[in-house]
Amino acid sequence: MPDRLLEDACPWPVCGVDEAGRGPWAGPVSAGAVILAAGVEIEGLDDSKQLSAAKREALEPLIKARSLAWGVGFASAEEVCTLNILRATELAMSRAVMAMTVAPVFALVDGDYPFALPCPVKTVIRGDSLSSSIAAASILAKTARDAIMLEMDAIHPGYGFAAHKGYGVPQHARALRRLGPCAIHRMTWAPVKAVLGN
Repeated sequence: MPDRLLEDACPWPVCGVDEAGRGPWAGPVSAGAVILAAGVEIEGLDDSKQLSAAKREALEPLIKARSLAWGVGFASAEEVCTLNILRATELAMSRAVMAMTVAPVFALVDGDYPFALPCPVKTVIRGDSLSSSIAAASILAKTARDAIMLEMDAIHPGYGFAAHKGYGVPQHARALRRLGPCAIHRMTWAPVKAVLGN
């Protein structure tokens, strides 16, 4: 289970940062950033991928209420295609950090890539399983992105975005072949380009 040991060893205030949505064929990539104050525990925090949707949705308001500061940022499907997924992820993370009401002086970032953020960064492999603030950030990134994809399902019906959130599942592949891509598809990605005949 994640704890605060990594945060306690860092300059203060330190935020955890994580992303969601690097892999899908459609929709934005999102990022969360969270500063958890010393002595504040949120029971049930874990890597968002290990939690059910209901558990993530229950934790989201607790994280927002009990954190010292939090932020969410996005990079659009168009930005993913223009910049590439790595740079778009970096942009979403920077936007999440800058959206916080408290500016962190240090960031713990899930993974092994040293993204350039508005403050110094320490990468943490499997950070969402080790750090409470990264776990909290992973939950906010996921719930924020899921909410957008639910909205997109109403705007672009027929693709099943509410169910698969833009990931490359068979239902999505069938809809893509039947309907062609919509405005939120990542047009430079191979499964989408194949439908376009590029």
